Amino acid sequence: MKQSITLDKVSKFMGLGFLTTLKDLFTGKLEKEDFVKFLRKVVVPLASILLFIGLWQLGSRALYEREANYKIQTALVDQGPEAAEAMRTCIASGDISCQPNTLPSPGQVWGSYQSLIRDHNIIRADKAAFIEKTAALNEKRIAAGKDPITYTGRPSFIDQIVMSLKTVFAGFLLALIIAIPIGIFIGLSPTLKSAFNWFIQIFKPVSPVVWYLLVFMIVKTILIDSTEDSSFIISFISVGFCSMWATLVNTAMGVASVDKDYINVAKVLKLGPVQKIFKVILPSSLPLIFTGLKITLSVAWMVLIAIELLAQSPGLGLFVWEEFQNGANDSNSKIIVAMFVIGIIGFLLDRIMLTIQNWVSFNKSDAI
Repeated sequence: MKQSITLDKVSKFMGLGFLTTLKDLFTGKLEKEDFVKFLRKVVVPLASILLFIGLWQLGSRALYEREANYKIQTALVDQGPEAAEAMRTCIASGDISCQPNTLPSPGQVWGSYQSLIRDHNIIRADKAAFIEKTAALNEKRIAAGKDPITYTGRPSFIDQIVMSLKTVFAGFLLALIIAIPIGIFIGLSPTLKSAFNWFIQIFKPVSPVVWYLLVFMIVKTILIDSTEDSSFIISFISVGFCSMWATLVNTAMGVASVDKDYINVAKVLKLGPVQKIFKVILPSSLPLIFTGLKITLSVAWMVLIAIELLAQSPGLGLFVWEEFQNGANDSNSKIIVAMFVIGIIGFLLDRIMLTIQNWVSFNKSDAI
């Protein structure tokens, strides 16, 4: 009984209702209608995943053979039959030096993922050994008022994921702090709405690249005397400015569309302006505000990759760009690994926002 309650709570929390259906399937309590839902929510998605992997494998194989034939034909035309046969043999042997560098297969991507995890474990062990080795020296330096010696080795793939998450959450928090108060004031005042409308309409569609350049101009001047690396500051501020507009607009719309009866009740109860905002306006506006916050978080995660690339800030954006420039035999598959990681994290962030929305709002909703 306890396990059943736990499973129901987990499935409700994560929005994974099929877990309860799966439990009923194995305990013999599944009705025909529920079985159809089970097929639709579990079997059909799994079948589509297998179909996707199959099409991916076929596509990567076709592209591999196309580039291999091109290499062999080029060798034949430029150097003759012997060179062409040597190229054919080299490709068949699996030698990295002559392998076609095209869309990687699912197996190659999985292999690169395992390679990245092994690399992370090696770097983590090196970092732990460095900290242990310098612990005594750092204690003396700190006691003498000096800065401790820090590890300056390259970050692993996991380290770059963590850095990207820090940047996106800092940018999201900045967007929330700016957008929600301004949205409330705009929603409450038609005059302020008219005053700010041109600003929103002009700056909302501005490209992340342009926002990055603007933030770079300002931050580098403010921190001109600082020796600290400003790439993180530039990155999260750029992310916040790029992504805040959906929250600002939705907050203003939510506040402006609050039922007038609620406002009249607040007047009857003689609530002050702050009490009216927190007890009447914000609770009524939460569904639209959270819709804006979900969009803001999604946009923040999308623009982060481009901004990290431009700012040369450690993260997934810089990782993808460095692998693209590297041009190694496994670079393409590592880029695909990063693509899946970016997509999965984006999905999880959306589910987290949906869960928080359902906790604090009377209007419960399900994501696609």
